Amino acid sequence: MSITLLVALFLIIRPAPDTAMLNNAVDIAVNKIVEMQEGPNKGEWPYEGVYRVGGKIPFGYRIGGTSIVGESILRAPGYESHPDRQEAIRRATEFVCSGITEPLLQFSTYRGGYDVRAWASCYGARFLLALERYKAVPKGLEETVTNALKWYIETLQKFEIPQVGGWNYARDPGAETPSATSGFMTPACLQTLFEAKAMGYQVDPQVITRALDALELCRTSDGNFTYATIKQARMQTKQIPGAVGRMVASEAALFLAGRSDDAKLKLAVTDFIRYWGDLEKRRAKNGTHLPPYNIAPYYFWYAHYHAAQAVELLESSDDRDNLRAQLNWLLWQTRTAEGTWNDRVFPRSAAYGSAMAVMSVRMPESFPPNKWN
Repeated sequence: MSITLLVALFLIIRPAPDTAMLNNAVDIAVNKIVEMQEGPNKGEWPYEGVYRVGGKIPFGYRIGGTSIVGESILRAPGYESHPDRQEAIRRATEFVCSGITEPLLQFSTYRGGYDVRAWASCYGARFLLALERYKAVPKGLEETVTNALKWYIETLQKFEIPQVGGWNYARDPGAETPSATSGFMTPACLQTLFEAKAMGYQVDPQVITRALDALELCRTSDGNFTYATIKQARMQTKQIPGAVGRMVASEAALFLAGRSDDAKLKLAVTDFIRYWGDLEKRRAKNGTHLPPYNIAPYYFWYAHYHAAQAVELLESSDDRDNLRAQLNWLLWQTRTAEGTWNDRVFPRSAAYGSAMAVMSVRMPESFPPNKWN
């Protein structure tokens, strides 16, 4: 099915949103997000998936989810005039900063395997960097934020895969065991460290070089990116529908480091739009990696966010305008009657989904991502 026909079909379902509709939707979504804050001190927006540690949502998901949602509130317009949003961010900041003493987030207790604590380092750092960039660090928490930010940045680099480079939340047993690099996780970690370096924090350039080298090994000759690999990937054309999120995320990260180009970025975005229907089939469904493309539901908003970012990196303003409009049409199809977005079967994950949707819509007005120099 052509992109034009796909879009035409969606227009029959719901009209294309104009700027006023999108701005209103962002405001409604952020208000809903603030109402969803929970936890002992009402400072959390935990991401919920099927994975549990001791029967509970892992601490990495609690920090990561809170950080992503917090950043979306900072990116939405009007933060300065919404005391309720400011109070929500203060509580979230206190919670994210407290994570540095959590035993289940320490590298010293990491043993490999399936473990999401490195996600906490990635997005915890990103949220705190956003606080500094937007000059929104809550009063009285300046030193606390700086200390926590340094810890998250340092810890994220410790989670680098030994000998191979990059990051993966599903590794072979043993912290020092070489393992496959994730084309899903590595781009997000790279961009966090690009931002940290640009804002004056210490980042080991060799960690970046190894991660970029490893990420390039994930790229196939037809523009696909494998879910994880430890050696040069082979051509996997038939799997592109399940790889479009990794494609836009990886090409964007490589582009910011001078290792991709406009043509590759545009191909990744157009493939995302072309195969969006395959992602939609798995959104808000049970299970994780199911055939034929092994797409997990949680891949949906991750992919949308990175597609929106890749669009803004394109050279041609015509390409940006055209593809941005198509992405917003797609995004509009999955907005609920309550004004939220969710790619899971868990109600609380509407906070995460709505946050990613808000940041996707706000991508043109957000600070541009920092390049690696």
